[in-house]
Amino acid sequence: MGLSSLELCAGAGGQALGLEMAGFGHAGLIENDAPACNTLRLNRPRWNVIEHDLFEPLDISAFKGVDLLAGGLPCPPFSIAGKQLGERDERNLFNVGVNYVDELRPKAVMFENVRGMLGKPFAQYRQWIDARLRKMGYETDWRLLNACDFGVPQLRPRVLFVAIQKAWADKFDWPEGKRKPATVGETLHDLMAARGWRGADEWRDKANAIAPTIVGGSKKHGGPDLGPTRARRAWAQLGVNGKSIAEHAPEADFAGDPRLTVRMVARIQGFPDEWGIWGRKTAAYRQVGNAFPPPVAKAVAGRIRQALESGSASMTVKSWAGNA
Repeated sequence: MGLSSLELCAGAGGQALGLEMAGFGHAGLIENDAPACNTLRLNRPRWNVIEHDLFEPLDISAFKGVDLLAGGLPCPPFSIAGKQLGERDERNLFNVGVNYVDELRPKAVMFENVRGMLGKPFAQYRQWIDARLRKMGYETDWRLLNACDFGVPQLRPRVLFVAIQKAWADKFDWPEGKRKPATVGETLHDLMAARGWRGADEWRDKANAIAPTIVGGSKKHGGPDLGPTRARRAWAQLGVNGKSIAEHAPEADFAGDPRLTVRMVARIQGFPDEWGIWGRKTAAYRQVGNAFPPPVAKAVAGRIRQALESGSASMTVKSWAGNA
Protein backbone atom coordinates (compact mmCIF):
# COMPACT_ATOMS: atom_id res chain seq x y z
CA MET A 1 0.00 0.00 0.00
CA GLY A 2 1.14 3.56 -0.59
CA LEU A 3 0.33 6.96 -1.96
CA SER A 4 0.76 7.57 -5.69
CA SER A 5 1.90 10.63 -7.61
CA LEU A 6 1.96 11.89 -11.18
CA GLU A 7 4.56 14.57 -11.81
CA LEU A 8 4.59 17.19 -14.56
CA CYS A 9 7.86 18.79 -15.76
CA ALA A 10 9.87 16.34 -13.69
CA GLY A 11 13.26 17.64 -14.84
CA ALA A 12 16.29 16.02 -13.22
CA GLY A 13 14.17 14.58 -10.42
CA GLY A 14 14.56 17.05 -7.56
CA GLN A 15 10.87 17.07 -6.75
CA ALA A 16 10.47 13.39 -7.62
CA LEU A 17 13.23 12.45 -5.21
CA GLY A 18 11.62 14.58 -2.51
CA LEU A 19 8.27 12.89 -3.11
CA GLU A 20 9.94 9.50 -2.88
CA MET A 21 11.59 10.42 0.42
CA ALA A 22 8.18 11.58 1.68
CA GLY A 23 6.67 8.18 0.91
CA PHE A 24 5.01 8.70 -2.48
CA GLY A 25 5.26 6.15 -5.26
CA HIS A 26 5.54 7.38 -8.83
CA ALA A 27 2.73 6.45 -11.19
CA GLY A 28 4.34 8.55 -13.90
CA LEU A 29 6.80 11.38 -14.55
CA ILE A 30 6.27 13.59 -17.60
CA GLU A 31 9.20 15.55 -18.99
CA ASN A 32 10.04 16.82 -22.48
CA ASP A 33 13.81 17.28 -22.09
CA ALA A 34 15.64 14.18 -23.31
CA PRO A 35 18.73 14.54 -21.05
CA ALA A 36 16.48 15.01 -18.00
CA CYS A 37 14.49 11.91 -18.95
CA ASN A 38 17.74 10.00 -19.19
CA THR A 39 18.73 11.24 -15.73
CA LEU A 40 15.46 9.91 -14.29
CA ARG A 41 15.92 6.55 -16.00
CA LEU A 42 19.55 6.37 -14.92
CA ASN A 43 18.67 6.72 -11.25
CA ARG A 44 15.32 4.93 -11.16
CA PRO A 45 15.05 2.45 -14.07
CA ARG A 46 11.65 1.25 -12.89
CA TRP A 47 10.02 4.67 -12.90
CA ASN A 48 7.47 5.28 -15.63
CA VAL A 49 9.20 8.19 -17.39
CA ILE A 50 7.08 9.69 -20.17
CA GLU A 51 9.04 11.86 -22.59
CA HIS A 52 6.40 14.27 -23.80
CA ASP A 53 5.78 17.97 -24.45
CA LEU A 54 2.83 19.04 -22.30
CA PHE A 55 1.77 21.55 -24.91
CA GLU A 56 0.85 18.54 -27.04
CA PRO A 57 -2.22 16.35 -26.31
CA LEU A 58 -1.66 13.36 -24.03
CA ASP A 59 -4.07 10.68 -22.90
CA ILE A 60 -3.81 10.72 -19.10
CA SER A 61 -7.00 8.80 -18.37
CA ALA A 62 -4.97 5.89 -16.94
CA PHE A 63 -3.88 8.16 -14.07
CA LYS A 64 -7.37 8.94 -12.78
CA GLY A 65 -7.45 8.38 -9.06
CA VAL A 66 -3.80 9.26 -8.48
CA ASP A 67 -3.32 10.67 -4.98
CA LEU A 68 -1.04 13.61 -5.82
CA LEU A 69 -0.51 15.68 -8.96
CA ALA A 70 2.81 17.51 -8.62
CA GLY A 71 5.00 19.59 -10.87
CA GLY A 72 7.73 22.18 -11.19
CA LEU A 73 5.99 24.23 -13.86
CA PRO A 74 8.09 26.55 -16.07
CA CYS A 75 9.32 29.61 -14.20
CA PRO A 76 10.20 32.18 -16.92
CA PRO A 77 6.61 33.44 -17.38
CA PHE A 78 6.60 34.65 -13.75
CA SER A 79 10.25 35.48 -13.12
CA ILE A 80 11.08 39.06 -12.10
CA ALA A 81 14.10 38.72 -14.42
CA GLY A 82 11.83 38.21 -17.44
CA LYS A 83 9.01 40.07 -19.18
CA GLN A 84 6.46 38.76 -16.64
CA LEU A 85 3.90 37.84 -19.28
CA GLY A 86 2.40 35.26 -16.95
CA GLU A 87 -0.57 33.44 -18.44
CA ARG A 88 0.12 35.18 -21.78
CA ASP A 89 3.60 33.65 -22.00
CA GLU A 90 3.85 30.81 -24.50
CA ARG A 91 5.80 28.80 -21.91
CA ASN A 92 3.12 28.96 -19.23
CA LEU A 93 1.87 25.52 -18.23
CA PHE A 94 -0.31 26.42 -15.26
CA ASN A 95 -3.40 26.21 -17.46
CA VAL A 96 -2.37 22.71 -18.49
CA GLY A 97 -1.77 21.79 -14.87
CA VAL A 98 -5.21 23.05 -13.84
CA ASN A 99 -6.81 21.11 -16.70
CA TYR A 100 -5.02 17.96 -15.53
CA VAL A 101 -6.44 18.50 -12.06
CA ASP A 102 -9.91 18.78 -13.57
CA GLU A 103 -9.49 15.55 -15.51
CA LEU A 104 -7.74 13.44 -12.86
CA ARG A 105 -9.26 14.83 -9.65
CA PRO A 106 -6.29 13.84 -7.45
CA LYS A 107 -6.67 14.11 -3.70
CA ALA A 108 -3.94 16.77 -3.62
CA VAL A 109 -1.95 19.09 -5.88
CA MET A 110 1.54 20.50 -5.37
CA PHE A 111 3.00 22.94 -7.91
CA GLU A 112 6.30 24.78 -7.50
CA ASN A 113 7.40 28.05 -9.10
CA VAL A 114 9.49 31.19 -8.63
CA ARG A 115 8.91 33.96 -6.08
CA GLY A 116 7.61 36.26 -8.80
CA MET A 117 4.44 34.16 -9.02
CA LEU A 118 3.22 35.92 -5.86
CA GLY A 119 3.71 39.38 -7.36
CA LYS A 120 0.91 41.88 -7.94
CA PRO A 121 0.96 41.41 -11.75
CA PHE A 122 -0.30 37.86 -11.27
CA ALA A 123 -2.85 38.41 -8.49
CA GLN A 124 -5.80 38.05 -10.83
CA TYR A 125 -4.34 34.92 -12.39
CA ARG A 126 -3.80 33.34 -8.96
CA GLN A 127 -7.40 34.18 -8.09
CA TRP A 128 -8.53 32.46 -11.27
CA ILE A 129 -6.54 29.33 -10.36
CA ASP A 130 -7.93 29.35 -6.83
CA ALA A 131 -11.50 29.85 -8.00
CA ARG A 132 -11.31 27.09 -10.56
CA LEU A 133 -9.93 24.53 -8.12
CA ARG A 134 -12.31 25.52 -5.36
CA LYS A 135 -15.13 24.92 -7.78
CA MET A 136 -13.73 21.39 -8.14
CA GLY A 137 -13.87 20.89 -4.38
CA TYR A 138 -10.34 21.84 -3.32
CA GLU A 139 -8.99 24.18 -0.65
CA THR A 140 -5.98 26.10 -1.98
CA ASP A 141 -3.04 28.02 -0.58
CA TRP A 142 0.18 29.66 -1.77
CA ARG A 143 3.32 29.87 0.34
CA LEU A 144 6.81 31.29 -0.14
CA LEU A 145 9.44 28.94 1.27
CA ASN A 146 13.21 29.33 1.26
CA ALA A 147 15.37 26.27 0.68
CA CYS A 148 17.95 27.42 3.22
CA ASP A 149 15.36 26.98 5.98
CA PHE A 150 15.27 23.28 5.13
CA GLY A 151 19.01 22.68 5.31
CA VAL A 152 19.83 23.50 1.68
CA PRO A 153 23.02 25.65 1.60
CA GLN A 154 21.55 28.15 -0.82
CA LEU A 155 19.37 31.24 -0.82
CA ARG A 156 16.56 29.84 -2.97
CA PRO A 157 13.05 31.21 -2.38
CA ARG A 158 10.35 29.14 -4.08
CA VAL A 159 6.59 29.46 -4.25
CA LEU A 160 4.54 26.37 -3.45
CA PHE A 161 0.91 26.02 -4.45
CA VAL A 162 -0.97 23.31 -2.60
CA ALA A 163 -4.58 22.28 -3.20
CA ILE A 164 -6.26 19.49 -1.24
CA GLN A 165 -9.75 18.10 -1.54
CA LYS A 166 -11.96 19.39 1.25
CA ALA A 167 -12.21 15.99 2.93
CA TRP A 168 -8.50 16.22 3.87
CA ALA A 169 -7.76 19.96 3.66
CA ASP A 170 -8.13 20.75 7.36
CA LYS A 171 -5.46 18.14 8.13
CA PHE A 172 -2.77 19.96 6.16
CA ASP A 173 -0.24 22.31 7.74
CA TRP A 174 2.73 23.92 6.02
CA PRO A 175 6.13 22.69 7.22
CA GLU A 176 8.22 25.05 9.32
CA GLY A 177 11.77 25.18 8.10
CA LYS A 178 14.07 25.28 11.10
CA ARG A 179 17.10 23.40 9.86
CA LYS A 180 20.19 25.62 9.64
CA PRO A 181 22.24 24.95 6.50
CA ALA A 182 25.96 24.42 6.34
CA THR A 183 28.13 27.01 4.59
CA VAL A 184 29.32 26.53 1.02
CA GLY A 185 32.79 25.79 2.35
CA GLU A 186 31.56 23.15 4.77
CA THR A 187 29.31 21.64 2.12
CA LEU A 188 31.91 21.33 -0.61
CA HIS A 189 35.22 21.00 1.21
CA ASP A 190 35.66 17.26 0.58
CA LEU A 191 34.82 17.65 -3.10
CA MET A 192 37.22 20.58 -3.48
CA ALA A 193 39.97 18.55 -1.78
CA ALA A 194 39.29 15.37 -3.77
CA ARG A 195 42.36 15.79 -6.00
CA GLY A 196 44.68 16.94 -3.23
CA TRP A 197 44.23 20.71 -3.54
CA ARG A 198 46.41 22.24 -0.84
CA GLY A 199 44.29 25.36 -0.64
CA ALA A 200 41.08 23.51 0.22
CA ASP A 201 41.12 24.30 3.94
CA GLU A 202 41.79 28.00 3.39
CA TRP A 203 39.04 28.12 0.76
CA ARG A 204 36.59 26.42 3.14
CA ASP A 205 37.15 29.15 5.70
CA LYS A 206 36.59 31.88 3.11
CA ALA A 207 33.39 30.30 1.73
CA ASN A 208 31.70 30.88 5.08
CA ALA A 209 28.14 31.65 3.97
CA ILE A 210 25.38 29.95 2.01
CA ALA A 211 25.28 30.19 -1.77
CA PRO A 212 23.29 32.68 -3.83
CA THR A 213 20.52 31.26 -5.98
CA ILE A 214 21.74 28.70 -8.52
CA VAL A 215 20.68 29.74 -12.03
CA GLY A 216 20.34 26.96 -14.58
CA GLY A 217 19.38 28.94 -17.66
CA SER A 218 17.41 27.59 -20.60
CA LYS A 219 18.14 25.99 -23.93
CA LYS A 220 17.92 29.39 -25.60
CA HIS A 221 19.64 31.48 -22.92
CA GLY A 222 22.27 30.71 -20.33
CA GLY A 223 25.26 28.42 -20.46
CA PRO A 224 27.30 26.47 -17.91
CA ASP A 225 28.02 29.42 -15.60
CA LEU A 226 26.71 30.59 -12.25
CA GLY A 227 24.52 33.35 -13.59
CA PRO A 228 24.67 37.05 -14.48
CA THR A 229 27.22 39.57 -13.22
CA ARG A 230 25.51 40.22 -9.89
CA ALA A 231 25.40 36.52 -9.08
CA ARG A 232 29.03 36.06 -10.05
CA ARG A 233 30.05 38.87 -7.70
CA ALA A 234 28.26 37.08 -4.87
CA TRP A 235 30.09 33.88 -5.74
CA ALA A 236 33.41 35.75 -5.88
CA GLN A 237 32.92 36.83 -2.26
CA LEU A 238 32.80 33.12 -1.42
CA GLY A 239 36.00 32.47 -3.34
CA VAL A 240 34.27 30.85 -6.32
CA ASN A 241 34.89 31.65 -9.98
CA GLY A 242 31.38 31.73 -11.43
CA LYS A 243 32.27 32.34 -15.07
CA SER A 244 32.04 28.68 -15.99
CA ILE A 245 31.61 25.16 -14.63
CA ALA A 246 34.64 22.92 -14.17
CA GLU A 247 35.05 19.34 -15.30
CA HIS A 248 37.11 18.41 -12.24
CA ALA A 249 38.03 19.61 -8.77
CA PRO A 250 41.21 21.73 -8.44
CA GLU A 251 44.58 19.97 -8.67
CA ALA A 252 47.10 20.05 -5.82
CA ASP A 253 48.93 23.19 -6.91
CA PHE A 254 45.89 25.15 -8.13
CA ALA A 255 46.01 28.89 -7.38
CA GLY A 256 43.12 31.35 -7.43
CA ASP A 257 39.37 30.96 -7.04
CA PRO A 258 38.16 27.48 -8.01
CA ARG A 259 35.15 26.76 -10.22
CA LEU A 260 32.36 24.44 -9.21
CA THR A 261 31.71 21.10 -10.88
CA VAL A 262 28.22 19.84 -11.72
CA ARG A 263 28.44 17.47 -8.74
CA MET A 264 29.23 20.38 -6.44
CA VAL A 265 26.27 22.37 -7.75
CA ALA A 266 24.05 19.32 -7.32
CA ARG A 267 25.05 19.05 -3.67
CA ILE A 268 24.25 22.75 -3.16
CA GLN A 269 20.81 22.02 -4.65
CA GLY A 270 20.25 19.31 -2.06
CA PHE A 271 20.80 16.26 -4.28
CA PRO A 272 22.52 13.26 -2.68
CA ASP A 273 25.88 12.41 -4.22
CA GLU A 274 24.61 9.07 -5.52
CA TRP A 275 22.08 10.82 -7.76
CA GLY A 276 23.69 10.78 -11.21
CA ILE A 277 23.14 13.55 -13.74
CA TRP A 278 23.10 12.37 -17.35
CA GLY A 279 24.74 14.31 -20.17
CA ARG A 280 27.66 16.57 -20.89
CA LYS A 281 28.50 19.61 -18.78
CA THR A 282 26.04 22.14 -20.22
CA ALA A 283 23.04 19.81 -20.30
CA ALA A 284 23.87 18.39 -16.86
CA TYR A 285 24.34 21.79 -15.24
CA ARG A 286 21.10 23.08 -16.76
CA GLN A 287 19.19 20.16 -15.25
CA VAL A 288 20.69 20.72 -11.80
CA GLY A 289 20.37 24.48 -11.88
CA ASN A 290 16.66 24.35 -12.70
CA ALA A 291 15.84 21.66 -10.14
CA PHE A 292 13.59 21.89 -7.11
CA PRO A 293 15.69 21.07 -4.00
CA PRO A 294 14.65 17.60 -2.79
CA PRO A 295 14.61 18.53 0.94
CA VAL A 296 11.97 21.21 0.35
CA ALA A 297 9.86 18.89 -1.81
CA LYS A 298 10.15 16.22 0.88
CA ALA A 299 9.01 18.60 3.62
CA VAL A 300 5.89 19.80 1.80
CA ALA A 301 4.99 16.40 0.36
CA GLY A 302 5.43 14.89 3.80
CA ARG A 303 2.78 17.21 5.20
CA ILE A 304 0.48 16.37 2.30
CA ARG A 305 0.98 12.69 2.99
CA GLN A 306 0.13 13.16 6.67
CA ALA A 307 -3.06 14.98 5.72
CA LEU A 308 -4.18 12.31 3.27
CA GLU A 309 -3.32 9.40 5.53
CA SER A 310 -5.13 10.96 8.45
CA GLY A 311 -8.42 10.95 6.56
CA SER A 312 -8.74 7.55 4.97
CA ALA A 313 -6.81 4.73 3.39
CA SER A 314 -5.19 5.66 0.09
CA MET A 315 -5.28 3.83 -3.18
CA THR A 316 -2.64 1.23 -3.92
CA VAL A 317 0.23 2.33 -6.13
CA LYS A 318 -0.28 0.23 -9.23
CA SER A 319 1.89 -0.62 -12.18
CA TRP A 320 1.23 2.30 -14.51
CA ALA A 321 4.01 1.66 -17.02
CA GLY A 322 2.73 1.71 -20.56
CA ASN A 323 -0.60 3.27 -19.62
CA ALA A 324 0.21 6.67 -21.10
